[in-house]
Amino acid sequence: MAASEKDRLGDKLRDVERGREDQYFADLDRKLIDKQRQEQQNISRQEVEEQLKTMALMRCPKCGEGLVKRNLHGVSVDTCPKCQGMWLEKDEMEAIAKKEDEGWIARWLRYEFKEPR
Repeated sequence: MAASEKDRLGDKLRDVERGREDQYFADLDRKLIDKQRQEQQNISRQEVEEQLKTMALMRCPKCGEGLVKRNLHGVSVDTCPKCQGMWLEKDEMEAIAKKEDEGWIARWLRYEFKEPR
């Protein structure tokens, strides 16, 4: 084998080695970029969820109007001025049921919560 042939073969081997090295670092960079994009998307989703929770707070689930507190049988309940919906929490519902003895709502609440008479 001649010296010039050895040099050409050596040059080709170095070129192949550089190509593999470039490919390795390109793959590594791609993985890091994908990881950063995924982390950014997760942060964005969390921010959007927080904003939605804040915007929906004290809003009517039916029409989106702001809810207003109203006193019903001495219990403060959330009502919608637009669609006239009433939104009760469990303790509010139980308090109203205790105050109303024989009305339809008391019977319905007892049925829902399976309270014996």
